[in-house]
Amino acid sequence: MITYGVVLFHTTSAAMRAEKLVVKAGYSVKLVPTPRQFSTDCGIALRFEWNHQHKIKAVLDQAKIECDAIHLLGNEDA
Repeated sequence: MITYGVVLFHTTSAAMRAEKLVVKAGYSVKLVPTPRQFSTDCGIALRFEWNHQHKIKAVLDQAKIECDAIHLLGNEDA
C-alpha cells in the first residue's frame, strides 16, 4: 500500500507552480482538495508519495516556492 502526504500552500498559484516543477523533476504528484483536517488559506494541496517527502521539499525550496506545511495522510484520506 502506498502512503501519501500533502503539501499545503498559501495560494493556488503556488500550488500550481509546485505541481509543474515537481512533475518536471520526475515525481508523480496530484493536485487535490485540501483535506478537511488541515486548515489552510488555499483549497488545493499537492499529494505525493510519502517516501519522496524530502526530495519534493528540496525541489520546492530550490525554486523558492513557499509552502504552508507538509502532512502525512491517513489511509482514509488518500
